[in-house]
Order: sequence, then C-alpha cells, then structure tokens
Amino acid sequence: MKNSAKYIADRIRLMIATKQFQVGEALPSTRELGRQLEASFHTVRKAYHSLAEEGLLKSEKGKAFIIMRQRTLLDKQQRLEVGGAKIQSLVEELVGYGLDDAEIELLFQEQLNYMDWPDRIQSCTCVGENAEMASMLSTAIRTQVGVKSEQLLVSEYEKAATYDAIFIPIRFMSQFRPLQEHTLVIPIIYHYDPELILSVTERASLQTIGLVTAQEDSIPKIINELKPTLAFDGSFVAGSIYGKSLPLFVRDTDLILYTPESARLVEQKIPEKNRLKLTYRLSDRSAEMIRNELWEQ
Repeated sequence: MKNSAKYIADRIRLMIATKQFQVGEALPSTRELGRQLEASFHTVRKAYHSLAEEGLLKSEKGKAFIIMRQRTLLDKQQRLEVGGAKIQSLVEELVGYGLDDAEIELLFQEQLNYMDWPDRIQSCTCVGENAEMASMLSTAIRTQVGVKSEQLLVSEYEKAATYDAIFIPIRFMSQFRPLQEHTLVIPIIYHYDPELILSVTERASLQTIGLVTAQEDSIPKIINELKPTLAFDGSFVAGSIYGKSLPLFVRDTDLILYTPESARLVEQKIPEKNRLKLTYRLSDRSAEMIRNELWEQ
C-alpha cells in the first residue's frame, strides 16, 4: 500500500540514504508530508516514529523530526538478514507469477544496473525565466511535493544537462526535450494560488494594484501572467525594490502584490491588510508526476 506507514518509512529511508534529505535537516511536519503524499498525518507520524526507533530520526519536543544519520544502526549481519527476508518474499511472489530462475536473475540484474540511486535522484533543478521566478516555482514544488531543487535560468541549457531531474515550465519544454535521452525532464504546469486570486477579486473597491518584485526583469513577466488571471480593470503599477527602499507608488496604491524575494522589505513597511504575497501552485497533474518519479520509484 503506497499510503501505508511502512511504505512511507521505506521511501523516507531511501531518500535519506541517497541524500535527498540531509543529516541535520528537519523533515516536513506530519500534516505537510501527509498532504504531499496524499496520506493521513497519523500514518506519517507512525512512519516517523518507526524511523526514530531505527536511530535515523530524533524527535525534538515542540519542534520536528531531525535526521540524525545517513544509515540505520543495523550491522552487516542484521542488514543481510533484513535484505534476505525481503528478497525471499519478492522471489516467492515472482515465482507465483510464473517467472523461472533465469528470468528472475535477469530482472534483478536489470534493476541493479538501472537503480544507481545516489546519482539518479540526488540532483534536481527547477528552470525559470529568471532567478526570482525559478525560486518561486522551486518553493511551490518543495511545499506541495516535498522535493528540493536548485534553480537555473532558461538560458542555462548546458548546465541543466548536468542534473538528474529537471522541472521545466511547460512552455519551455520544446527547448529542453533533447535532454530527455539521459535526464528526467518533467514539464510543469502551474498558476498563482487560487486563494490569492479570490482575495483580489473580492476587494470590489480596488482602483490601483501595485506589484513589487526583487528583480526588475521580473516585472513584465509577472504582469503578463497576472493580468489574464485577475481580469482587473483598474490601474496596475509595478516596480522593484532598491536596497532598503520600496517603489514610491506603494504609498498611493490600494493593494500591493509582492514576490517572496521582496517579502522581507514589503512586510516591514506595508500593513498586512494592504498586501498579498504571490505564490505559485502546481497543477494536480504536475504534482503527481513529480511525486511518482521522485517519491514512488
């Protein structure tokens, strides 16, 4: 069962062993990981506790489960016993399907050649039109699916080829399709968080919306994404932060939309009721594709 505590513990153990999760890192909360894996938080908690009993995790009161080591505390003999029992069970199941010794041996050899785990799932990157937008998409992937990724620009094609998995906005898929021969390339469909869009449309008195970004070249790109979604008839002004200063128009704007990269400055100077942070949300299909490839391999 892919939503059982044992299955989830097995996947987390694998991702720790292959460094998708690092020693010293806090795992997502049980509710967050449960949402990402479409399992109950009770099931995730049970998986976490089983890993804690193995010495992989440590529960810190009031905080989270922290990764303590890369491997279980089992010695070689214990590891062989656990592995032997699992292989025996699998071989018996394969025999039940009618496979003979030669076919089973062939399958094991093929899978061992294919499953070069540390190299296969260790490096992921998220591609964006610029660094700010790549970071927003990477954050959405981490939040929804629990997979970390570095960020690259669309123009960094050659560097992208060095990664094992690439998350690419679907409109740029044709540029990166040739990499599919040796790299996992996953097209991503995303949009702005529906709650944010609803919040904007429900403010009937809005006459002016301001956009604040960290990078100036984000402005036309984000405006092009926002305008069809918001269907806003009023004035739309935009600018980027400069040092510790916000654009002057924020004083005369009904609502400020801002990027996560500009959040620290905006949230210091603009009242909460007058601002909304822009966040991406993956389509269900994109989230499922990433989950299938990187959680359920």
